[in-house]
Amino acid sequence: MRSYSSTDTVVTGSGIAEYTDQELFRAMRTAGLVEKRRMQDLLVRRHSGLVRWLAAQYANKAVDADELRQVGYLGLVLAIQRFDVDRGHDFTTFARPTVQGEIRRYFRDKRRWIRLPRRLQEAKATLRESNELMTHQLGREPTVEELALHAALPTDLVSEALAADDTFSPTSLDAPVNADGEESFTVADTIGVEDERINFFIDCDSVRPLIAGLPQRERMMLHMRFYEDKTQTEIGAELGISQMHVSRLLSRTLDSLREQLVND
Repeated sequence: MRSYSSTDTVVTGSGIAEYTDQELFRAMRTAGLVEKRRMQDLLVRRHSGLVRWLAAQYANKAVDADELRQVGYLGLVLAIQRFDVDRGHDFTTFARPTVQGEIRRYFRDKRRWIRLPRRLQEAKATLRESNELMTHQLGREPTVEELALHAALPTDLVSEALAADDTFSPTSLDAPVNADGEESFTVADTIGVEDERINFFIDCDSVRPLIAGLPQRERMMLHMRFYEDKTQTEIGAELGISQMHVSRLLSRTLDSLREQLVND
């Protein structure tokens, strides 16, 4: 995972550029409006790497990256305004779910192609609030079990809601998913599994015209043996020939069909 720094020093017209994040958050409590805004701007610049990194994770051909970054900066400002430095937690850990939540909210409200069921929409809304609060309290992102307990939701619903990321745009079946030397794959290549019966159907289709060219007696014998599941003795009784004769005819016919298939 790409890292981003929260210790970059930004040169401004006052000494606040040398403040640590913790010092800035404490100073903002008593600072005037203008100075508080300058401190907030400094924090935004220091943590802009987090916004750029998260925006890049969600960017695609249908969405301009600059547009996503603007949404991410809004989330960063909200995180700055809500952060309580006295809890002793890292600001980046607290800010990440808030920025990510704003980006996801943007897609949900503006660009969703597929609507989630109402129960998942409601669960996701509840979990956003619980996730932000618990991240602040714990100094890390909560687990599924912790979120379920805090939000009073079933664990399986929490897992489903977290996995049901907003669908931003449908992916083309022809979209490449891998390229390695001369081999390349598309989304369509990864869907489904090979039907084990396909070779059987191919063989049946290949042998059908060959069977049609056999004499009538051989065709009848094949039909009785492989479609009616009759024994060689039963076939012989019906055709008026011995079981041994039936065996020799079947073997000769099958060998002939096999040779024709191989040659074709």
